[in-house]
Amino acid sequence: MEFRKPGPVYSALVGLTARRRLPVPLRNTAYRAFARAVGAKLDEAELDLRAYSSLGDFFARRLRPGARSVDDAFDAIISPCDGVLAARGTAVDGALVQAKGRNYQLEELLLDDALAAKLRGGHYATIYLSPKDYHRVHAPVDGTLLHYDYLPGALWPVNPVIAQRRDRLLSRNERVVITLKAGRLGTVAIVMVAASGVGNMALEYAPESVSWRAAGERRRIEVNREVQKGDELGAFRLGSTVVMVFEPGKVLLDGEVGQVMRFGERMGKRSGMGPRE
Repeated sequence: MEFRKPGPVYSALVGLTARRRLPVPLRNTAYRAFARAVGAKLDEAELDLRAYSSLGDFFARRLRPGARSVDDAFDAIISPCDGVLAARGTAVDGALVQAKGRNYQLEELLLDDALAAKLRGGHYATIYLSPKDYHRVHAPVDGTLLHYDYLPGALWPVNPVIAQRRDRLLSRNERVVITLKAGRLGTVAIVMVAASGVGNMALEYAPESVSWRAAGERRRIEVNREVQKGDELGAFRLGSTVVMVFEPGKVLLDGEVGQVMRFGERMGKRSGMGPRE
């Protein structure tokens, strides 16, 4: 079944709604009503609800101190975000599962043949973030954040229903490829995939990222910054998807499709290494 590409007017309207500033007296009521509708946990928010000037700011809210704990075991691979595990497996011949019966290729997702070659045959996991979730993305392991690659594309919804119907959805949508160099784990790719109205992803070490959509051009921002497991890498303004891919033989990822994931929880371990290798 074929779908029309979401038009620029639709995505602009969703984005405008997310950015529109709400009067302070309305914020508490509006955000509580939204949270009840989608199941968001307001007690995890860092700030008083009146401090979030727009729905987009509320979506990208940080967690209050103590709301999450990061598994600090040396061998632990943590979930980089909240959400539901949509797919997990090994990228055999560079193929990743989007949904049952629908695959896509690493080369299409990353648009970097050299990076894709390193990751072919490695373990991957895809996490879908719904409107109820905490929307910031974090480092799953210690390492060096090498660069962000912004890849323009469509703004299709990425919910599981659309993912089951639309071929190569995750490799067609606008996205940012975050590349880490993680010591003995080698290279790790964390891909933030945009959705309808979520073209203004904010990246922690590239403040200019909020303007990338307007230019509509591919670009790379070099960072070369050491990050620790759990450090923030970027944020979505609405629900979307994160795809995480490791080099072959480096990690073993756990979890069942449909399982609820929480940022900081262990979702895998280093493979074939001693405790401090």
